[in-house]
Amino acid sequence: MCETNILKDMIAKSEKIAVLTGAGISTESGIADFRSENGIFKTIKKYGYTPEELLSHSFFCTETELFFKYYRENFIVTDANPNAAHNALVKLEQVGKLSAVITQNVDGLHTRAGNKNVYELHGSIYRNFCMKCHKFHSVEFVRDSNGVPLCDCGGTVKPDVVLYEESLDENAINGAADAVMQADMLIVCGSSLAVYPAAGLVPLYRGKRLVIINKTPTPYDTAANLVIHDSLGKVLSEAVSDI
Repeated sequence: MCETNILKDMIAKSEKIAVLTGAGISTESGIADFRSENGIFKTIKKYGYTPEELLSHSFFCTETELFFKYYRENFIVTDANPNAAHNALVKLEQVGKLSAVITQNVDGLHTRAGNKNVYELHGSIYRNFCMKCHKFHSVEFVRDSNGVPLCDCGGTVKPDVVLYEESLDENAINGAADAVMQADMLIVCGSSLAVYPAAGLVPLYRGKRLVIINKTPTPYDTAANLVIHDSLGKVLSEAVSDI
């Protein structure tokens, strides 16, 4: 039986599927990932800082204008659209098999595709708040501002994305953990499983349908019941085609 048919059979037998997604699910929408040869972390070298420095809370506070220059160039991608993989997960949710999408991505594509129960562990570029008066501002406001985006009150508008040195949203991580523990199937899509605490969610799964779909190997491949190295859009679309 081919890998896609095995995945189809697993999905057919499952009623509470949790899906954990990383940057790899968005590359087919034209959004760069982090650690590949052309990833975001490679382009950071021209700034003379490590990713951990430039994308840290400390850097945001002390070098705010440079932070926003890099952030606009690499994270605000508003012209990207959900791809076949995102749409397949929407279909899984619509038929009642998908209980939650847990994503490390900040691009908002799962929500834009139509998924309702999404835990955005690292936040979203579509949520931006004034640090002084807490007024909401759109991603377009941040994108089109010059230098540091400032609210009418004079406060700095900060994207609701989790930087190094910042804690993840407690509700998001707790909700994600509960979804994984209650799932009868866990599918990892496009994640290297190298970043914690997201990677730490995988050991919480106690079932026998752990599927990893990623272009490159992950530290959890040996623990998985099925590993597929192929296009996420192709694999997921085929897997849900008969649902």
